[in-house]
Amino acid sequence: MALLDVRDLVVEFPTRHGTLTALSGISFSVDKGERVGIVGESGAGKSVAAFAILNLLSRPGRIAGGSITFEGQDLTQLSTQRMRAVRGNRISMIFQDPMMTLNPVLTIGTQMIETLKAHRDISEAEARRIAITRLGEVKIPSPEKRLDSYPHELSGGMRQRVVIAIALLTEPALIIADEPTTALDVTIQAEIMSLMLALCKSHGVGLILITHDLAVVSQVTQRVVVLYAGRVVESGETGRVVHNPVHPYTRGLLAALPGEAPPGARLTQIRGTMPSLNAIPEGCPFHPRCDYVQDRCRQAEPALDSLDGHLVRCVRAHELMAGQAA
Repeated sequence: MALLDVRDLVVEFPTRHGTLTALSGISFSVDKGERVGIVGESGAGKSVAAFAILNLLSRPGRIAGGSITFEGQDLTQLSTQRMRAVRGNRISMIFQDPMMTLNPVLTIGTQMIETLKAHRDISEAEARRIAITRLGEVKIPSPEKRLDSYPHELSGGMRQRVVIAIALLTEPALIIADEPTTALDVTIQAEIMSLMLALCKSHGVGLILITHDLAVVSQVTQRVVVLYAGRVVESGETGRVVHNPVHPYTRGLLAALPGEAPPGARLTQIRGTMPSLNAIPEGCPFHPRCDYVQDRCRQAEPALDSLDGHLVRCVRAHELMAGQAA
C-alpha cells in the first residue's frame, strides 16, 4: 500500500463570477521513502495540491472531489483535531521562504522545542537534546549556540537548514517541500538540495518536491508528475520523463533549461502563458501554446493514457513517442 495515494482530486474556489477549478481530478502516489517531483509553471496547481493534502486551503477553496489516503486513512474525512495530529507530525512541509516559516521574535531553540512539545509528551531538556541533534544533522555549526539565535541572525541558507531540521523533528513519514530553494543563491540551492536528498535517504522519509525546475527534479526524485492548468499531463519514472519526454509541454520545459541552449544563443521558451482559471481553453488546455496542435486538440480534452507505465495526456502521444509527429 502506498504511503500517500491521491485519487481524482478536485479543488474548487467559488467566486462571485462562478466556480473556478484549480485541480481537475489529479492522481498520484508516494511510496514509503520514495521521492516524487511535482513540476509545472506558476499557476499549474502545484502548491494547491500540497495545501489540499495538508487541509490548508485558504477559504473559499475546498476539496470538491476525490480522496487523499495517507497511512491508510482518508485525510479529507478527518476532523480538525485528528488532522492536527497528522499535520506537522506525520507530514511536514518546507516552504520556499524560511522567513515566512520562522517566527522572527522567537529564538530558534524556542521554536524547535515548542514544535516538539506540541506533538510529543517530553521534557524540555529532552526536546532541547533532539533539537541540537537535528541542527547538527543539517550541518549547522555550533548547534548548541544556534539554539539561542534569532532567525535574522542567520543567513538565508542557514535559515532554510533550520526549517529542514524543524521538518525532521517529529520523524515524519512524508515531507512536502514547496520550492525550497527559490529564495536562495544558486550555489546554496545545490547544497540544500543535496542535504535534503541525503536526509530523506538516511531517515527513510518520503518526499514530494514541488518545483518548476526539471533539472532539480532529475537529480533528486525517482518519479515525476507534470501539471498544467490543474491537470496531470505526464508522469512516470524521472529518468524516462526527463530523457524521453512525450507531452509537448514537458518537452517545452526541458528545452527551456539554460543548459540546452548553445553558448550565446537565445534561450528557448514556450510561447504564451499559463491560462487563468476562468479562461481554460476548450479541448486540450495546452493547445494554444502547442507546436503539435491539430484541430482535434481544440475539440475535446484528451484522456490520460498509459504508454508502458508512462502516463501522457495527449491525443498524439503515440506519434510523439515514435518520433512521427510534425
